[in-house]
Amino acid sequence: MAETLASPPPEQPETRRDFLALVTASFAAIGVGAVVWPFISSMNPSRDVLALASSEAEIGAIVEGQAVTIMWRGKPVFIRHRTAAEIQEARAALMSELKDPATDQSRVQRDAWLIVIGICTHLGCVPLGQKPTDQRGDYGGWFCPCHGSQYDTSGRIRKGPAPTNLVVPTYTFLSDTKIRVG
Repeated sequence: MAETLASPPPEQPETRRDFLALVTASFAAIGVGAVVWPFISSMNPSRDVLALASSEAEIGAIVEGQAVTIMWRGKPVFIRHRTAAEIQEARAALMSELKDPATDQSRVQRDAWLIVIGICTHLGCVPLGQKPTDQRGDYGGWFCPCHGSQYDTSGRIRKGPAPTNLVVPTYTFLSDTKIRVG
C-alpha cells in the first residue's frame, strides 16, 4: 500500500478584504479608546484634591513643649516639639503596659518631634492636649473626653477604650525648620 501524502494547501495571498478588515478593526479600537478615555480620566482626583495630598509646615517657630495643629487631607495633624522630660517619659514606658506596643523610636524620625494624626482611634474624636490649658490625662500626652482614652507623650494608647495608638502619618523633614506631611 502506498500512502499518498496530502500536500499543504497553497498559501493564499493577502486579499484586499483582509486589509480592509484589519484597517476597520484598528479604527474601531482607536474609536473605542477615544470614547472611553474621558470616562477613565474623569475618575482621577481633581487638582484641589491633589493639592491636599501633602501639607508643608514651618516648625522653626515651635518652641520646646509647644504643640501645633495643621490640616492634611481634612484631618488634624498634631506636631509636638517634645521636651527632654517628655522624650524620657515616652522611652521609659514598659512594652508590657501598652495596649498597642510600639517603641518611641519607631514613632519618631527625630527625637524632639512627634507628628501624629489627631484622631482618636476609638470613635474618631479629636483628643485634647494641643493647648497648654487642655487636660492631657495621666500620661501627659492627649486625652479624649468622649470616652476617656488617654495617650502618652509618644501618642500611644495607655488607658481607655481606644484599640490602637494615634496614627503616625508619612512625613519628611525638608529642612531643620520645615516638614512635609503626606
